[in-house]
Amino acid sequence: MTLVQLFKSILPYVRPYKWLVAGALTLTFIGSLAAQVNAYVLQYTVNSIAALLEQQRPLADGLSIIAVITAVLLGKEVLSILVTFGQKSLGERIRIVVSRDLAQQVIERVLTYRLAYFDDDESGSGKLQSRIDQGISSLTRTVQSFFIEIFPLFGAAIVALVGMLNANLAVGLVATAIIPVYYFVSLQQAKKLKGWRREIRRFRETRSGGIINILESINVIKSFNREDIEAKKQSDLQTALTDTQLKTRSTNFKYDGLKTFIEQMGVVAIIILTAYLVLTGQMQIGAIMLHIMLFNNVTAPIRQLHRIYGEVNDALIYAEGFFDVMDADDQVEQSGTYRPARIEGKFELRGVEFTYPNGTQALFGVDMAILPNKITALVGLSGAGKSTVVNLLDKFYEPDLGEILLDGVPLRDYDTRYLRDNVGLVLQKNHIFTGTVADNILYGKPGATHEEMVAAAKQAYIHDEVMKRPGGYESSALALSGGQQQRIAIARLFLKKPPVIFLDEPTASLDAIATEQIKNSLDAIKKDRTVVMVSHSISQYVDADMIYVMKEGRVVEHGTHEDAYRQGGTYKEIFDAAARSLNVEKINSTMS
Repeated sequence: MTLVQLFKSILPYVRPYKWLVAGALTLTFIGSLAAQVNAYVLQYTVNSIAALLEQQRPLADGLSIIAVITAVLLGKEVLSILVTFGQKSLGERIRIVVSRDLAQQVIERVLTYRLAYFDDDESGSGKLQSRIDQGISSLTRTVQSFFIEIFPLFGAAIVALVGMLNANLAVGLVATAIIPVYYFVSLQQAKKLKGWRREIRRFRETRSGGIINILESINVIKSFNREDIEAKKQSDLQTALTDTQLKTRSTNFKYDGLKTFIEQMGVVAIIILTAYLVLTGQMQIGAIMLHIMLFNNVTAPIRQLHRIYGEVNDALIYAEGFFDVMDADDQVEQSGTYRPARIEGKFELRGVEFTYPNGTQALFGVDMAILPNKITALVGLSGAGKSTVVNLLDKFYEPDLGEILLDGVPLRDYDTRYLRDNVGLVLQKNHIFTGTVADNILYGKPGATHEEMVAAAKQAYIHDEVMKRPGGYESSALALSGGQQQRIAIARLFLKKPPVIFLDEPTASLDAIATEQIKNSLDAIKKDRTVVMVSHSISQYVDADMIYVMKEGRVVEHGTHEDAYRQGGTYKEIFDAAARSLNVEKINSTMS
């Protein structure tokens, strides 16, 4: 990203606050004029005192000069304080509101992306969070610096340079000649640092992702005593980051020294030239101080150029990552416009093939017919493609080949929001949001009454357990057990009342009591609905109206439980293995 592209990207977020910008620019102009006062006052003072000394007039004759100088300088300082306060206030306000808008719009934008976007390694949660946080911080800091530092400094420099050219063209041209040399050196410095800054960004993203991974995997790390290995990974990363940062600092110091030398050469040249002009009678002695102080104002922003360049280059690097997130137009979830009065729930998959973004093909020529108001079970070993089918039915992904129909209409033609309003999904582990039990149940139907929420909780067999907690429905949902949280997710479905339900391993990793309670909840919600169920549990799929057996991304058998079992293939192997794992004979002898 170039500097021009950066400002074009930021401009839409600054434009709504044009009156704040206008105020900041007005104050900048006033401040730029005020910054030159000292130089002209010093010129006037030196020339006036020199004249008094030549005339050998007493000190009393100079009191009026001192009074004027004092009044002007004090007035200028008061004005500068007010202008600086106004600039900082407006600049900080612009930074805060732009930061707010950037943060809100990137969240709204990310929520529109299709699920495949988040499957990409470059879009992991740690990297995304780092890009967003660093991008917003760097961009808003640039906006703030622009109005509080960059614009005032360069405004004052331009006014000072015009003053030098107006006072004496030759001296002004000397000052002007220094600027492109200094700028060229700063530009080379920026180019040298750009690649390293990009590396630093990558290291920070990786570090952020690594820390999140450690926190999420802390139980596994400790159970295998692998703390040293994880610490070594982070140490290697920190070492690489530190080495790159040190190279950046070393390069900065070298270029800064060169730029200081160039600036001082300019000061020497101006002193020599103005001294010559004074000695030859072409200007008064006060002009020496005038030009030196004006040149100081010209070089002030140049002295800050390396820091400003650093901040701007950081903004360029982090803006790349941030606007990569903002501008991923090809990742926006597609939606049709079809919104029928009612969804019956008949799905047809015809020759469906699908490959995940990482290149793994999950489905090969899948054909299925899922009938309305029936329970369809997808059975198979892990990795057979069962969950992929559910993801396609919910339009989380689009098939590569083939077609999916819902009630005779291509699924891609459906309005995505409308479709999901009519579909309920229960996963192996449903997300519970920070907040109360009530907040989490009402997520299924915002705006539902308390009575509706309680009725849904009772249908999910969770009401009594919620009421045993000190805060009841206002207690923290995160404090619930895994089985209780799963029933909270089912209560959401009862509140939503969708005609189609997808169940993806809803009882996996739960104990026997919790599994039975959830099965009771699911049996209640399955009535008069189209249900597609993925499960390894015999109790879940054995009573299904239709079973599709999948193996390595293909449908290999289908039919009722009895039909599929009699085929003597994959389903029989899975069922017999599940029965043996349950030790059915022992169970029967115990219960008989």
